[in-house]
Amino acid sequence: MQVIGNLPGAPCWAQLSVRDMDAAKSFYSELFGWTAETDPNPDFGGYTTFQLDGRPAAAVAPLMNPQQPVMWLLSFATPGVAIEAATEKAKGAGAQVWMEPMDVADLGRWALLSDPTGAPFALWQTGKFSGFGVAEVPNSLGWIDLSTRDVAAAVAFYKDALGWRVWPDDDYPMVGLADTMFGGVMAMGDQFPPEVPSHWNPFFLVADVDATAAKAGSLGGEVLHGPVDVEMENGPRIAVVRDPQGATFGVFAPRAS
Repeated sequence: MQVIGNLPGAPCWAQLSVRDMDAAKSFYSELFGWTAETDPNPDFGGYTTFQLDGRPAAAVAPLMNPQQPVMWLLSFATPGVAIEAATEKAKGAGAQVWMEPMDVADLGRWALLSDPTGAPFALWQTGKFSGFGVAEVPNSLGWIDLSTRDVAAAVAFYKDALGWRVWPDDDYPMVGLADTMFGGVMAMGDQFPPEVPSHWNPFFLVADVDATAAKAGSLGGEVLHGPVDVEMENGPRIAVVRDPQGATFGVFAPRAS
């Protein structure tokens, strides 16, 4: 069962904010075979949806202000309630609300928050747009990963605010809905400079991690970690990449047997 983009409370969209839209369109289109479709409505400021085989896979938008970091932002579908109620529940669980729920034309309603450990995320209430039209297939989102300085607080928050199920693990607790995992939570160690805040990273499923990482490098990105096999039973092969403008994301594939 596909969970990403398919269940209330699950990841439903991934949006990149950048300084150079044309450069981002070029990099990700070349890397993942995405087609960039820019909304002609000037009210959306050049908002561009990346399509995979004609279905929405992710998006890129200009930075809203110069102080905003270049980054990927994950949105989670409101868990079976109106976005106002979901926002209040998240606030009660310790979230900081940066932008209260607002209409995005007739596409849906959106709110911007950060969890109690400082990681930004968004809530989305579906209107005409529900989010991912494709996920969990090659060159689409297949996993999400939270890097945080307080794993216990993060796990407790998302369990409470979004109803996630948690699979406990001392090193890397995993999260999901129903009986399906879609993400994990990693403690930020000494490899992260003190000024780096907690953050979510999207992980895109690919056919060949090594080839994708090499291609990212040839396109001006930087491979920060891997490619490497995750040392756990049936662990995937992964790599973490920084794109040419500084946004980080991961790629992964099932390990060859």
